[in-house]
Amino acid sequence: MSTFSGLNTAYTGLIAARQGLDVVGQNIANANTVGYTRQRVTTSAIGALGSVGPLATSTPRPGGGVSVDSIARLGNVYLDARVRSSAGLAGYSAVRANVLGDVESSLREPGENGLSAQLQEFWASWQGLSNSAGTSAAAGIVLEQAGVLVSQIERGYGEMDAQWSHARSELSGMAEELNSAAAQVANLNVSIRTTLAAGGSVNELVDQRNSLTTTIAALTGATVAERPDGTIDVLLAGNAIVSGDTVRPVSVVGSYRLDGAADAPVRLEWAHRPGSAVALAGGEIAGAVSVLAPSDATRTGGAIAEAAQSYNDLATALATQVNAIHRTGATATGTVGLDFFTISATGPAARGLSVVPQDASGIAAASPGAGGLDGSTADAISQIGTTAASPDAVWAGFVTRTGVIARTELQQAALAELAASSASNAQLANASVDLDEENVNLVMFQSAYQGAARVMTAVDEMLDTLINRTGIVGR
Repeated sequence: MSTFSGLNTAYTGLIAARQGLDVVGQNIANANTVGYTRQRVTTSAIGALGSVGPLATSTPRPGGGVSVDSIARLGNVYLDARVRSSAGLAGYSAVRANVLGDVESSLREPGENGLSAQLQEFWASWQGLSNSAGTSAAAGIVLEQAGVLVSQIERGYGEMDAQWSHARSELSGMAEELNSAAAQVANLNVSIRTTLAAGGSVNELVDQRNSLTTTIAALTGATVAERPDGTIDVLLAGNAIVSGDTVRPVSVVGSYRLDGAADAPVRLEWAHRPGSAVALAGGEIAGAVSVLAPSDATRTGGAIAEAAQSYNDLATALATQVNAIHRTGATATGTVGLDFFTISATGPAARGLSVVPQDASGIAAASPGAGGLDGSTADAISQIGTTAASPDAVWAGFVTRTGVIARTELQQAALAELAASSASNAQLANASVDLDEENVNLVMFQSAYQGAARVMTAVDEMLDTLINRTGIVGR
C-alpha cells in the first residue's frame, strides 16, 4: 500500500469532519427557525483496495478513509402525517366553536339586555294597561315596549346577517390561501425533483413543503402521498389538488347574503370543473361551509342561518299570537278586528315586523261592548307569555339549544386542539434542534478534524523524510 494513500485517508477524514461542522452550524443557526428539521451527516467507511476480488492479497490493509454519503433530514413521515391529520380536525372544530360562541354571545342571555327580559317587559306593559285602561300613559308604555322589542328582534337578525357575511368573506380568504399554498407546493415539487436529479440536498425545500402541506391540511383535512421522484400529491378526500407540478385550484360559489343562502348554498368547487363540489374530510374550510349552510326543517342546518330563522320564528309567533287576541278586542271607540303587529311572510325579523297603532286610539284593550275603561283584552294578551307555545317558549328553546350546541363544539374544539398540540410536540421532539446535542457534536467534529489534521501532518513528515533524506542518513 502506498504511503501516499495515508494522505488521502486523512484528507477524507478532514472533509467528513468539516462537513459535519458545517451541518452542526446550519442546525445551530436555525435553532429558532419555524418548521426547520435538524440534519445529520451520514458517512460510511471506504474499504481497502485489493482486499476483495481479483486484486485481493493476503496482506492485511487498512481501509481507504471515510465517505460522506448524504446529509440526512431527521424528520418522521408518520409524525408529519399525524400533525396534518390533527390539524384538519382542530381547524374544523375551531371554526365551528368560534362561530357558535359568537352566536351565543350575541343573544345576551341570560341578562337584562336579552330578548327574554324584553318580552317580560312587553307582557308587563299589557298587564299595566289592563289595570289602567283608558289612560294614555299606560297605552304609551305598551307602544314604547313594543317598539323596543321589534327593534331588538330586528337588531338580532341583523347581527346574524352581518356574522354570516363575515364568515362568507373569511371563507373566500381561506380558498385564496389554499390555492396559494397549493401553487407553492407544486413549485417546490419541481425544485425538489430537479435538485435531486442533480445530486443536491433538498432538506430545506422539504421543510418548506411540509409547512405548506400542514397549512393545507388545517384548511381542508388533506392527506399527502409521496412519489418516488421526491414529489408529493396533496389529496382532498382522494382528489388531487396538487399532483406533481400540476395545481387544481378551487373556488367558493354561492350567495353573498344570508337571505339568498337557501336558493344558492355556499360550497367549494373545483375551478376547472364548475358545478363539481370539492369533498372535504375536515379543516377550517369545511367548518366554515357547515356554519354557512341554510336552515332546514330539522334544525340541523348552518348555525348562523338557524339563529336567524329563530328570530323569524320569534317574530312570527309574537305577531300571530298577539294579533289573534287583539283582533277580538275593541278600542275606546268600539272598533274591532284590528292587528297590533304587521308582519311579512319573507324575512319577518329583518324588515317585516312593525307596530300598527300610532297612539292609544289604535289599541284594542277592551272586550267589545264593555266600554273604554275595560282592560280584559289587554289582560289576555299579557298572559300569552305563560302559555306552552308562547314567543317566550320559542325563544327559550332556541337559546337553550344554542347553548348546548356551543358548549359541545367548544369541548370538541378543546379536545381537538389538545390532540393537535400533542402531535406537534411529538414532531418537534423528533425534529427540532437540541443545542446541547449540537454542542456535543460540535466538539466531536472539531476533535475529529484536529485528529485527521495530525494524521495528515504525520504522513507528510514521513514522506518528507522518505523523499528528501533517503540516502543521506549518517553523513
